[in-house]
Amino acid sequence: MPIIDVRPVVSGSGAWPEGIAQVLADAIAQVLSAGVARVWVRLAEIREDAYAENGTTVAGDQLPVFLEVLHAEWPDEQTRTVEAAALAQAVSLCLGRPVDRIHIEYAPPGRGRVAFGGRLQR
Repeated sequence: MPIIDVRPVVSGSGAWPEGIAQVLADAIAQVLSAGVARVWVRLAEIREDAYAENGTTVAGDQLPVFLEVLHAEWPDEQTRTVEAAALAQAVSLCLGRPVDRIHIEYAPPGRGRVAFGGRLQR
């Protein structure tokens, strides 16, 4: 663990290079100083027509990327602050989106509520 859901908003013409999920997983693992096979990335696109910001239209190069980060244990605020900035920078570089358009949400801790292979993580 951790599990990172990466959901970029994409225009109809947007296509990611093959292997981008692996690129993201490797970059995120580096930010988190995680060992091999310890970071899991799930990449799912949000179509541009399924996203809106009130009162404005978002240009294609300003479409956001949403991340949800699930750790086994809740990192303290200082750790989250540093980690969020580094994750935003890494994802920005991987996907070519402005760092200020990378939005991160921390999920509640996974320990005691996530099961791998049917085994609850304690």
